Amino acid sequence: MHETGISINGFVCKKNASATDFFFAGLAKPGVISNTIGSIVTPADVMQIPGLNTLVVSMARIDYAPGELDVGFITTANVLISKHIMKGENFVFPRGLVHFQQNNGKVPAAIIAGFNSQLPGVQVIAATLFGATPPVPDNVLTIAFQIDTEEVEKIKSSFAPKK
Repeated sequence: MHETGISINGFVCKKNASATDFFFAGLAKPGVISNTIGSIVTPADVMQIPGLNTLVVSMARIDYAPGELDVGFITTANVLISKHIMKGENFVFPRGLVHFQQNNGKVPAAIIAGFNSQLPGVQVIAATLFGATPPVPDNVLTIAFQIDTEEVEKIKSSFAPKK
């Protein structure tokens, strides 16, 4: 059902909001990890919680294959800032910097992430560069990564759509 009314940020502002517009139980359950990256994101953004519209905030649960987490980011001066974190600890990634989280142990792990956007996006660097449609030209990737065309094609093949 599509509601009519005032639209802000591409989402309709309901005339009569209810508790369900501000509630989402999806972060309480672990996600099913079925990909080669070893993690799954369960978003809690404006698509799941309409009441987030205009609040400039959202959350997500990220479940990881077995292990504890090593996390880090790279500064604009190419300095790695990293830490091993345990259950209940927090780590902040500055907005826009390349960052990572990797489970390094033997049991599943999960985090709750906060975002300063009601509908944040995610880009996995390798998939973005080597799996783009249309593709990033090989010569751009060979220069950027200082590898040959054969290696570029090998990497691209691992991000090709599965048939």
